[in-house]
Amino acid sequence: MKILFTGGGTGGHFYPIIGVAQALDKVVRDQHLLPPDMYYMAPTPYDMRALFENNIVYRPISAGKVRRYFSILNFFDLFKTAWGIIKATIAVYKLYPDVVFGKGGYASFPVLFAAKILRIPVIIHESDSKPGRVNAWAAKFARRIAISYPTAAQFFPADKVAFTGNPIRKEVSEPLTVGAHEYLKLKPEIPTIFIVGGSLGAKTINDTIIDSLPTLVSKYQIIHQTGKNNFKEVSTTATVVLSGNPDAANYRPMPYLNALEMRMAAGVARLIISRAGSTIFEIAAWGKPSIIIPIPIEVSHDQTSNAFAYARSGGAEVIEENNLGTHILVSEINRIVGDPVVWQRMADGAKSFAKNDASEKIAQEIIAIALQHED
Repeated sequence: MKILFTGGGTGGHFYPIIGVAQALDKVVRDQHLLPPDMYYMAPTPYDMRALFENNIVYRPISAGKVRRYFSILNFFDLFKTAWGIIKATIAVYKLYPDVVFGKGGYASFPVLFAAKILRIPVIIHESDSKPGRVNAWAAKFARRIAISYPTAAQFFPADKVAFTGNPIRKEVSEPLTVGAHEYLKLKPEIPTIFIVGGSLGAKTINDTIIDSLPTLVSKYQIIHQTGKNNFKEVSTTATVVLSGNPDAANYRPMPYLNALEMRMAAGVARLIISRAGSTIFEIAAWGKPSIIIPIPIEVSHDQTSNAFAYARSGGAEVIEENNLGTHILVSEINRIVGDPVVWQRMADGAKSFAKNDASEKIAQEIIAIALQHED
């Protein structure tokens, strides 16, 4: 049995694939099947260690990106996409998997196109509340369509779609509290705010946090994942802003959190501040209230709709970036953390949104279709 994964080159596309691969391993053990051969095709491996640890073989392909704004690169990427389709078709034909699982994004297009030509069964997963262009196209020939938000169902054929939630890799699915305060050098008696802007960080959020630090550190401990590219600037500026402040040690900037650190930060956090990408589903699984600050709609077509779709669960408050300021952010933090009734209601809302079996549901469907294809 051969399973081929493909998806865009971001953590939001890549790590759900890892979650599904981990679930596949469990499903084949439970059903006493031979382990499948698993492959990942994309322009870059994104996280080669994660692929290696989960026995996934990486096969490089080319893919052009279609930008939503005018760029001369769109013209040249047409040729890159055409070349990617040719290479992907040859590669997929040689491999001839039993199922292709696509996470969407421009990087998945050549492989999905090849699967369509070669009549290989396709399953796609849509992470956003509104589908991207590749998944909207692939839905026409996909056998099954899994969605993360129930509002996305309206964009797909009803007989193919299933509301599964978003796959989460097992190493970050559960928060860790035992030993977390000691490891992160935090005081249990002071509430902790965890700020995560994705692996690359979020500059606007970082800047607002820096401006709010003198007020925040007097009441809270702050774990701030700044992003590797922003860490030096943020930490240097924070040192100046908090110079002479007796509570300066309550602020902990970190360039990037590994899986263990992420679980610990989630375990100790009273509130999480995040963008509206795939981290939303981890926050829901952790059962923690959050403030979601989506990337502006002119930059990302999906984050604003994602944020409000999640907020309808009651698990989050949304602050749009054009409204983001020190006073509003601090007021919202104080309101949520300072009111146990509000906090519990939001925690319950987050838990109600979580679909902790998403990876396994998708894995079971992949196995079922793969077995049919083998026959």
